[in-house]
Amino acid sequence: MLEVRTASGLALPSPGKLVGHAAVFDSPADLGEFVESVRPGAFTRSLRQPGAIMALYDHERRSILGRVSAGTLRLREDAKGLAFELDLPDTTVGRDLAVLVERGDVSGCSFGFVVPKGGDHWEQRNGKLVRELRTVDLREITITPDPAYADTTVAKRSMPTLRESDALQTHRLWFATL
Repeated sequence: MLEVRTASGLALPSPGKLVGHAAVFDSPADLGEFVESVRPGAFTRSLRQPGAIMALYDHERRSILGRVSAGTLRLREDAKGLAFELDLPDTTVGRDLAVLVERGDVSGCSFGFVVPKGGDHWEQRNGKLVRELRTVDLREITITPDPAYADTTVAKRSMPTLRESDALQTHRLWFATL
């Protein structure tokens, strides 16, 4: 069964590129019936053969933004979580999304996954059911206005301009959004 999780913190540093974290390690999300967190290394298995993983807008398969196999989506695990870099398409969805991220209307990320046998661990902690995702089969990352994991991020990236003051300002804004 495909499961999806969302998080906030999206920004757009250029009209053609988004960057951020679709998942943040060890950042608990209260999903109502249970609390869930993603453990470091949870995406390692998926990233060994990531060809079918897509980037979507709000989990909508008709709104494809990029795909690993096409080279328009790049994924990696870093110390923070599942980092991504996405080349936005020159489509209505891509252009609209760039505007929405830049304005701050859309600021979150999500991911869709299937948990293989033994890929998660459940336990009771302080009267609350807790789930740790240790290995997942990643199917998608999603840019969304409605995240479940509050610590995810997305940022618009742009090439520095030729004027030094503009380039310095772009550099400062880029780091401020991370």
